[in-house]
Amino acid sequence: MTFVLADHLEVCRRWVDLCLKECLNSLSCPSPLLHEAMSHSLMAGGKRLRPILCLGAAQAISENLEQAMELCQDVACALELIHTYSLIHDDLPAMDDDDLRRGIPTCHKAFDEGTAILAGDALLTLAFDCLASSQKSVLHPGLWLNIIRAIAKAAGPAGMVGGQMLDLVSEGKNIDYVMLERLHRLKTGALIEVSIYCGALLAGADDKQQVALSVYGSHLGLAFQVTDDLLDVTGDPAVMGKAAGSDAQSGKATYPSLLGVEAATELAESLVKNAIDSLDDFGHGADPLRSLAAYVLERKK
Repeated sequence: MTFVLADHLEVCRRWVDLCLKECLNSLSCPSPLLHEAMSHSLMAGGKRLRPILCLGAAQAISENLEQAMELCQDVACALELIHTYSLIHDDLPAMDDDDLRRGIPTCHKAFDEGTAILAGDALLTLAFDCLASSQKSVLHPGLWLNIIRAIAKAAGPAGMVGGQMLDLVSEGKNIDYVMLERLHRLKTGALIEVSIYCGALLAGADDKQQVALSVYGSHLGLAFQVTDDLLDVTGDPAVMGKAAGSDAQSGKATYPSLLGVEAATELAESLVKNAIDSLDDFGHGADPLRSLAAYVLERKK
């Protein structure tokens, strides 16, 4: 049977959305306003890329999507909770000051800045509650501790938050390619890479498989950021669900501004090719990861 990425993504997104709804519905929250703000951003759609990459890595090992879903549910939820928290805080006036996210008003526009900050805080802490309270953590405590530690590192000062800080202090400054790559490997790449790492770990990947998937994640994470920068220059705001040109307005260093659009496009293509080539030793179970890498070049939002 021919693998169709669009069908696969639809199945996975519906599954992720269902898991996230269950997570929110089971939440004990004393403030209806806080719960509403969390739901506003979390359930606004989006690509659900990080949970889907976690599933993809597990499926590359197990070659079974249903088994991958069983293995990855709690981690997939946590990854999307963390990603959404980061978007809420990124959109704040003190950061990127955006009005739209996923085609709807950003959290601070729909509510207010204080509520948005707390909604982001709540989603981040809920992610680790979800991980720590997983039934699988009792069955495999050592494995689960490694997963929690890896996600915390990828999301924190040595990963995404550290990259966001470098991004913030670099606004309006001339930075070189080495600094730009370091910034984005932390800000965007770290959470993408750990999504793949966790999926592989949950499915029992051996050392060789882990190395190959790590190479895939490293190339894909950077390719995603390069194409994100390109979309900010060439994308359609109506399709993206957010404004275009915000990087230039904020004085951010980007791959198109540093290399030019043509060279940045070639870089993205090279990174995607390297990501796909790293999966040569995997069977058809890795087809979703191969197709996702190609999709990074084709995406419009």
